[in-house]
Amino acid sequence: MPYNISELKRTLRGVKRLEIQLRFGGNTKAATGRLVWDRFFKLKPKSNAKYHLKDLVGLGRDEFKEILDEYYYFVYFQIYQERGLSIDSMFDPNLLSLLGLGPFASEIDIKKRFRTLAKKYHPDMGGDGEKFIDLVNAYDQLTGG
Repeated sequence: MPYNISELKRTLRGVKRLEIQLRFGGNTKAATGRLVWDRFFKLKPKSNAKYHLKDLVGLGRDEFKEILDEYYYFVYFQIYQERGLSIDSMFDPNLLSLLGLGPFASEIDIKKRFRTLAKKYHPDMGGDGEKFIDLVNAYDQLTGG
């Protein structure tokens, strides 16, 4: 069952408040311009957010839950980084997205995807050298190589 607009707005505002509470202890002034929420969700039509209100309205609850899972992965990754905690079991979601992988990708998924993209972008195979270098750098950072 898809969300209606008012229910979705209320839910997204609650998600935003939760991030502010988790990361900034509820201090909205400290949170200004630094929220993961701002990169993910926008309630206004013209923005560069990953998910716009009009796209979320038609989603079912399971699809919306997957988006929230991805969002909270980014939030907790940010919290770990900001607090200098060990994030050995977590991969940088921005690097994973360069490989076209979701936030819950395993090391095996990363290796498989790297091999596929390396064949595609390798300069000796007619690929784009700059993209290949970016791919190798991302893979090295993800695998600690």
